[in-house]
Amino acid sequence: MVINLPRYFYIYFYLNPVAQATLLAKHSYARGTPMKKLIKYVLKYWYRYIFAISCLVIGTIFDDIRPQYIKDIVDKVIGEGKIELLPRLLLIIAGIGILRTFTQYFKEYTFDVTGIRVGNDVRFDLFKHIQKLSLNYFDKANTGELLARMKNDIDALAFGGVGFIVMLAIEIVLHVGIVIYFMFRLSPTLAIFPLCILPVGIFLAVILEKKLDKVYDDLSEENAKMNTVAQEDIAGVRTVKAFSREKYELEKFRSHNKEYYSLSMKLSKVLVRYEPLFDLITKLLPIGAILIGGRMVINGDISLGGLAAFIIYCDSLVWPMECIGWVSNEIASAFASYKKIKKVANEVPLITDPADPTVIDHVTGAVTFDNVSFKLDNKDILKNISFSLPAGKTLGIMGATGSGKTSILTLLFRFYDADTGSIKLDGVDIKDLSLTQLRQSIAQVSQDVFLFSDTISENVRFGKHDGTSDETVHKCLEMARASEFVDNLSEKEETVIGERGVGLSGGQKQRISIARALAKNAPVLVLDDSTSALDTETELEIQGVLDSLQDTTKIIIGHRISAVRKADEIIVLQDGAIAERGTHEELLALRGLYYETYCAQYGEVA
Repeated sequence: MVINLPRYFYIYFYLNPVAQATLLAKHSYARGTPMKKLIKYVLKYWYRYIFAISCLVIGTIFDDIRPQYIKDIVDKVIGEGKIELLPRLLLIIAGIGILRTFTQYFKEYTFDVTGIRVGNDVRFDLFKHIQKLSLNYFDKANTGELLARMKNDIDALAFGGVGFIVMLAIEIVLHVGIVIYFMFRLSPTLAIFPLCILPVGIFLAVILEKKLDKVYDDLSEENAKMNTVAQEDIAGVRTVKAFSREKYELEKFRSHNKEYYSLSMKLSKVLVRYEPLFDLITKLLPIGAILIGGRMVINGDISLGGLAAFIIYCDSLVWPMECIGWVSNEIASAFASYKKIKKVANEVPLITDPADPTVIDHVTGAVTFDNVSFKLDNKDILKNISFSLPAGKTLGIMGATGSGKTSILTLLFRFYDADTGSIKLDGVDIKDLSLTQLRQSIAQVSQDVFLFSDTISENVRFGKHDGTSDETVHKCLEMARASEFVDNLSEKEETVIGERGVGLSGGQKQRISIARALAKNAPVLVLDDSTSALDTETELEIQGVLDSLQDTTKIIIGHRISAVRKADEIIVLQDGAIAERGTHEELLALRGLYYETYCAQYGEVA
């Protein structure tokens, strides 16, 4: 279990679902999850729970009264010959059956719907929380694991923690309590027998739940790992096929599948070991009642009708005993899922909005890096980076792979914070700006193009959905030289592209990505090796379009000299530090790293 409890309270906790829900909520509160406390999700639908519990109580009470009328039929109608009582007693029994049918329907429907709604609320808030987490979390988290938390674990929590299983647990507690009460009314002596049997069933249920908790925890972990392998393999299917790695991926999946099978078998063995014992106990109840009660009838200690009612009550204890194993199974699953969900919900974003953010009324796009250094995993990524880029000007950044070029953009977006130094937008430290204003002020074309499985027009509108007309979409596609192939598609801009742009070439995806950045119309435009997949002619045409954006501040990262040569200033990075800086002509005159790159691409300077 999640919490260590004294044995006597543990049994009470297990049998009392109200105590269970309260303790779970308090545990959530004590941990201080960023997700709303679990009890608040339940209280949001308090009126539904009250209605469902009312139906449950009414239906259970009347159903448990029914054997009393059967007792009257046996004792008074059959035993005493009062046949005139039979129609009334039969009508009462039939009426109880009809009432039970309606209350059962409303009870189960309301609990199921409410559990689903609570699950949806938890899922939405968890997704909202995940959206706020910083990139450092996603650098380590597996997509498959997060998908498992969002779907499987929340479904298990909704079903076993706040839905159907809670209803069933309440019904078991109420039903057993009422049945024991009527048993004592019929015969206190005979009632001692089931009371001696019930603790054995409770004891077995507690042991079963403790064993299941660990197994479900392991199953949930392995399920997340298996989902990750499957998701990565499907997402990277082209790479897998290109390298002919199908067998390797199959074996990797087989190992996780085998482990999942082993854990499932372990779960099955636990259930098989204890369920026959539950079955034996449930069979002993009516048999014992008949043997002991029969002698009491002969001795005149209980009437025949009373014994008949008592046997019915014993039989009605069978289904709670049988369900204890299943209920404990689902409770264990819900707790294991809750722990997984809470682990994600307890993650705290490193990058957050300031308490009182500064608002820039009109962002012009001036960017300043002042002595900025950045480490990641104790490794120096950037060292003392400084530059001042006036609004409307262009900065080119060059350097070998791993020199820190993309890290400059990462810090500008505040995906990470610099360790030392400051970064300013229009003279304001970006840590004093809200993340929304900062990131809305910058449009990006990344080297790793990500397109959503949606229409081309929706992908272009993604950066600025509101106010981006069809004409703007078409114009931006033309500026990015994407309309050349988009117009040839069957649905043109409304053509749905595959996940991550599957079906499009690298150059086509880059051009749509450029169109998306242009449609955002942000004061700062950053391009991270954004034309690497384009032919020279198309690259020159797009560079001409970018040059025409006179009021836009541009930061261009490139490996090609042609991408940065017209920049107002070019910095060359080496091992995370600025090795050279100047205009194209000035850097050529230095005959350093930039010059060597130029010679490698164009030959010696005349």
